[in-house]
Amino acid sequence: MGLVRFVGLKPHANPRMPNTDYNSAMVEESVIAGVGGEVDEVAKQVHRIFASKTFRQADRIKRFLDFIVKETVAGRAEKLKEFSVGVEVFGRDSSFDPRFDPIVRVQARRLRAQLERYYAEEAAPGELVLEVPKGRYAVNFKEGKQTKVVASKKTASSLLLSRNTVLAMPFADLSVAGDQRSFCGGLNEEIIHTLTRTKTVRLAAWSGATLKDGELDLEQAATRFNASIVISGSVRKFGGEVRVTANLIDTASGCYLWSTSISKKSEDCFALQEEVAQAVAQELEAEIAEGAQGKGGGPPARNLAAYNLYVQGRYHLNQRTEEGLRKAVEFFEKAIAEDGQYAQAYSGLADAYGLLGHYGGGSPAEVWTKAVSNAAWAVLCDEHSAEAHTSLAHVKSTQDWDWASAEQEFKRAITLDFRYPTAHHWYAASLLMPMGRSEEAKEEMLIAQSLDPISPIIARDLAKVEYYMGNFEAALEQCDSTIELDPHFAPAYSLLGFVQESRGEYDEAFAAFQHAIQLSPQSPSFRAALGRVLALTGRTAEAEDILKEMLELATKRYVSPFDLALLHIALDRRDAGFEWLDKAFNDRGIEVISVKVDPRWESVRSDSRFVGMVGRLGLPVGSES
Repeated sequence: MGLVRFVGLKPHANPRMPNTDYNSAMVEESVIAGVGGEVDEVAKQVHRIFASKTFRQADRIKRFLDFIVKETVAGRAEKLKEFSVGVEVFGRDSSFDPRFDPIVRVQARRLRAQLERYYAEEAAPGELVLEVPKGRYAVNFKEGKQTKVVASKKTASSLLLSRNTVLAMPFADLSVAGDQRSFCGGLNEEIIHTLTRTKTVRLAAWSGATLKDGELDLEQAATRFNASIVISGSVRKFGGEVRVTANLIDTASGCYLWSTSISKKSEDCFALQEEVAQAVAQELEAEIAEGAQGKGGGPPARNLAAYNLYVQGRYHLNQRTEEGLRKAVEFFEKAIAEDGQYAQAYSGLADAYGLLGHYGGGSPAEVWTKAVSNAAWAVLCDEHSAEAHTSLAHVKSTQDWDWASAEQEFKRAITLDFRYPTAHHWYAASLLMPMGRSEEAKEEMLIAQSLDPISPIIARDLAKVEYYMGNFEAALEQCDSTIELDPHFAPAYSLLGFVQESRGEYDEAFAAFQHAIQLSPQSPSFRAALGRVLALTGRTAEAEDILKEMLELATKRYVSPFDLALLHIALDRRDAGFEWLDKAFNDRGIEVISVKVDPRWESVRSDSRFVGMVGRLGLPVGSES
């Protein structure tokens, strides 16, 4: 490979200057080692990319690409490590530790996404393709081909954007003689005419055949027409009277939102059609307006002080630490003292108690009764509260293992308020994923994230879904995104440790658990996870010390037997491990619901004792493995 002339961008002499303007970079000549062809073609392609709409405002990513292209072309690809990129491109100092600061991995992921977008939307056929493979930072140069945009499945954002999209289905003729087809067609036309004059409604055009016996494919309505609400109904005639039944159905949950029945003499057909159309339009306007505002999301009209206390409780609950959860309990109890009928405050109290059991702040037996009673009371206070039904659903799945009832409650909550992120979040994490319905879980988690993009716990649990699915690379990237969102969120580091443990990156896992402990020193779970890594890497004596420490701590406060089970299994003490796992099942610890999909149990998955315990969950036969 000989030397060639390279016309490149002005080198970034001071990479710690974030305001470097790569749009106006000067051109200079330099002699460097080539890669397979004319290097000046690489420079020209970099110029095209930087001048594109995709990259025009992305100075940070352009600085990144400029650096790694030049290092690759210069033959220094093997020196492109996470540390060197962090220091040279992103201005980190010599104390930079990529295990704790994911800046390089996060920006590399964004660079890959931007390049993919550029080649899909702006590149001309035959342009040189610059590719940054996952797991490394050197650039590959490939012969250009026009990248095609692949149609993707319906996204979470499209579900939100389509919330006011309505599909009016043909009404079914259920009359005995079957002679009301003309009336059904006229009724459908009247509804369409009325709704097209309603500004809040976006009406999709039905292009299918006439329905038979009221048959309706909701999935087709949701995916093909992007509709969130379907209008359906039937017409019956008996003697001289015609009865019309009209329904509104939520496509996300498959639940009925509203129904009405109107009857008139057969000679009043126009008046009947108009009355039905007006009733449907009025209900749709109310439904869409209520959905846009969120049901139960605003302050209670009676007591602003209670609402303010409730909001503070939710803030502390979202920290997902033992201290934060105990503060959340205090604020929710104060809100209830202000307003004894405030459903959302009871819902928050139920959630806080349930999560205290999850994060080791109390034994499940201690917190379960409180979680159940408050969730039930929240529903009694307000049957139309999405928060209340979500809390009740969470209890039914995590404590009762009543999967059918839990799913019914989650769907009810989503119907009541599609924009309540916790309903989608917990539906995914505490029901769909444990049942092995992984693709559905991922979709619901993406909806939750699109509704609350700054929530670290939702971002973390999206990583957990990828982890449970065995997508360790995607899980790692999502952990990095969560840490970038909130560098002080300890649960993100613990999950990062689990992912790196599964990838065999034990040093990185050890560092992640250590950092989680620094951020949340009260958590026994993080200490147990650290001990597990020590055991897996042969540092048995140190792991034994942690186990002894955990057992001693268990005499003073609640320590999850689930964590002790995993630590014993890592120490190759299966009998003791299964004894502790049995105790975790008896305690109904929240972690046990996911044992079927949790990669940490891979080594004992075929053990008859493990199979028997999974059976105790009562998961429906036929759920995915």
